[in-house]
Amino acid sequence: MADIIQLLPDHVANQIAAGEVVQRPASVVKELLENAIDAGADSIKLIVKDAGKTLVQVIDNGKGMSNTDARLSFERHATSKIRNAEDLFQLHTKGFRGEALASIAAIAHVELKTKQEADDVGSCLVIEGSNVVSQEVVVTPTGTSVSVKNLFFNIPARRNFLKSDTVELRHVIDEFHRVALAHPSISFALYNNGSESFNLPVSNYRQRIVNIFGTKTNEKLVPVEEDTEVLKISGFVGKPEFAKKTRGEQYFFVNNRFIKSAYLNHAIASAFEGLLKNGTHASYFLNLTVDPQTIDINIHPTKTEIKFDDEHTLYALLRSAVKHSLGQFNIAPVLDFERDPNLDTPYSFKTTEDASVPKVEVDRSFNPFKEEAASKARAVAYKKEPASSWDGLYVGLESKGNNSKQDFTEVQFESEESTASIFEEDNQVEQKNTTYQLHNKYIVSTIKSGMLVIDQHRAHQRVLYEDFLKNLTIKEAASQQLLFPLQLHFSPQDIAIINQLKDDLEHTGFVFSSVNEESVDITGVPVGVPESEVSIILEQLISDVENEVPDSHFSASDLLAKSMAKSLAIKTGQSLQKDEQEHLVNKLFACKEPNVSPTNRTTFVTMSVDELDKKFI
Repeated sequence: MADIIQLLPDHVANQIAAGEVVQRPASVVKELLENAIDAGADSIKLIVKDAGKTLVQVIDNGKGMSNTDARLSFERHATSKIRNAEDLFQLHTKGFRGEALASIAAIAHVELKTKQEADDVGSCLVIEGSNVVSQEVVVTPTGTSVSVKNLFFNIPARRNFLKSDTVELRHVIDEFHRVALAHPSISFALYNNGSESFNLPVSNYRQRIVNIFGTKTNEKLVPVEEDTEVLKISGFVGKPEFAKKTRGEQYFFVNNRFIKSAYLNHAIASAFEGLLKNGTHASYFLNLTVDPQTIDINIHPTKTEIKFDDEHTLYALLRSAVKHSLGQFNIAPVLDFERDPNLDTPYSFKTTEDASVPKVEVDRSFNPFKEEAASKARAVAYKKEPASSWDGLYVGLESKGNNSKQDFTEVQFESEESTASIFEEDNQVEQKNTTYQLHNKYIVSTIKSGMLVIDQHRAHQRVLYEDFLKNLTIKEAASQQLLFPLQLHFSPQDIAIINQLKDDLEHTGFVFSSVNEESVDITGVPVGVPESEVSIILEQLISDVENEVPDSHFSASDLLAKSMAKSLAIKTGQSLQKDEQEHLVNKLFACKEPNVSPTNRTTFVTMSVDELDKKFI
């Protein structure tokens, strides 16, 4: 029988490896930025076009490469970071496996320009789909510039799986933030479609966070510091009152490398226990420094998940450090039963060195018995005047009573007749009432064939969704003006999303007086929307747009209607009055598609009398 096992060609092997390393343009951004940091650069520029689908370019001023190194850097498993297996447990660099550039070159058009400081000229290398097209001498500044064009040009199926530009750009910005936050000592700049999105100068860690997420972030941060033999923790957590509905601002860095860890995230949530509202998540920006020998980075192709030797110790230290910081800065309540706040020294007296001795003066001529005698004399002298004759109080009352009695009888007759009819009508309405709320979650109603059970949250979502979609389509919506303008603060990238959706939001009833770089001023909201819910609605909307819920095939109006309906719908556990229950049932069956919610989930189920009878057999 003929042999059937054979070695794969290099270009095929590289494309398979690219499937692990390069999932979307953001993956290319991550690998190129990390290479620039490993090259010792202190200034890095990232340029993207069409969310990275057309171009991802990283320019750094690092040490550069020689002609030979430039050619070898695109070979599989070619790396300058490790020499033997033991080096895998002493990693102090970002990249080490030598697969990134080879994988990227297999599925894109790559142009590399690089020059070392000691050389007069550099090298320019052009590769298309793992094939080296040219390598020439070129004049270029010291450092390296890598341009990745037409990603997945030779794998159209992978390109079709990419999301819209808005979503892909969000992933690119997320990777940019992760690298920039881990290295505040390096200046970063991001240019999107020719315009500057971020320009982050060299700064300390707190200032880097503020530069990325906006100046309003500064007042939200609580510093966390802890230094032990096992773990060193530094960074910041957000105050509980600024917790968000989404998990966007949550960053763990281990040895300056961004990681994801549900276990460590649980430690933070445990430290905030009792301080956060239901459904909200605290922000944190924490740097963890551990011995490289105690972690394994090479367990995941993207290197965002790592393995710790002693996770339980890290969990306990992290939880106690965060809890200590929250208590130290009076964020969390402190119980001290022996402390009396009335004995605290006022701030104005804390700097006083010597306390003055109080002077006591005594009136030696004071005689309390003289005053008591005088008061007794006044009490004896006082004589209460007798009340006037009580007979005078009833003079003329008889005639008034007759008139009032006659008037009262007439009034009583009229009121009895009117109220009797009203109560009679109310009793008839109550008899017609056929709805009942079960566990503050379901509305049970009777129908001819049996029983109807409605999920109140999903049903209200459907009602609101069609209302909002109608308003967006006809561009007519009622708006209620606020007594005082509402100012909300967002990060620059969130403001960009609000600007994209501003017209559609105004068609639903929002009125914006101004949209600045880091805040929006709202003077009107849709009718029925509480002022306290506005920030929650916008946060949920921004999250949905970033994560593309439901998908790129739907219009922005549809996405906006779905997001607002989800935020404003009646929640599970909310008690409804009888008229509210009936109104919701009537509105639901007046919808075009009452059977499903906007997210295609069942809104109601029916149970016939026959089905009920079978339950009792």
